[in-house]
Amino acid sequence: MEQRIRILVVDDHPLLRSGLTASLNPEPDMEVVATASDGTEAVDRFRRYQPDITLMDLKMPVMGGVDAIQAIRSEYPAAKIVVLSTYEGDHDIYRALQAGAISYLLKDTLAEDLASLIREVFAGNRPLPPPVAQRLAQRVLQPELTAREMEVMRLIARGLRNKEIAAELRVSEDTAQGHVRNILAKLGVHDRTEAVAVAARRGIVHLD
Repeated sequence: MEQRIRILVVDDHPLLRSGLTASLNPEPDMEVVATASDGTEAVDRFRRYQPDITLMDLKMPVMGGVDAIQAIRSEYPAAKIVVLSTYEGDHDIYRALQAGAISYLLKDTLAEDLASLIREVFAGNRPLPPPVAQRLAQRVLQPELTAREMEVMRLIARGLRNKEIAAELRVSEDTAQGHVRNILAKLGVHDRTEAVAVAARRGIVHLD
C-alpha cells in the first residue's frame, strides 16, 4: 500500500480543523494524525507525532504561527510546514517563509488544490501558488522598513502622535518625526492614514 502522508492541522477555529480533517482524510494517500489550536500545542503535537506535513495558521492565541514555525524548525530542521492563512499581505508571506515555511496558501484555496500542494511538498518541492508568488515579487521592488520603523508603524496604527511615539520609544520628538517621515516615503504615501491602510494591506500591521 502506498505510504500515507501524515498531517498535523494547526488552527484556532474548531470548524476549520474539522473541515480540513474531513476534506483530507478521504484522500487515499493522506491521514490527519493530530490537530492543535495554538502554536504551543502545535510544537507539542509535532514532537509527539512528527508528521510529514504541518498545515499552520498564522493568527492564533498563546503562540502565533510564525513563532511556532521557528520553534518547530529549530528542533526539526527538516519539518515541512505549509502556512494556511487569511493573511495575504507580502510581509506576512515573507515572514512565514523566512521562519521556515515551505509554502503559503490562502484559506479560500479549493480542497483539491490543497491536496495537490501537500503532495508536492511531501515530494520535496517548494510550490508557491501564483497569487502568493506575485505578492513576493512585488515586495522585491519596495523598500523595506527597518526594525525600528516597523515598531513606529505599529504605534502609528494605534493612533499615537509623534510626541507619544517619542515617549513610548524613549527618543526625541525629532527622531520620532524622522522615522515617520521615512515610513511615509518608503510606503509611497502622503499621510499617516494612508500609511496605516497600506501597512495593513501588506501585513506590516494587523488592525483586527
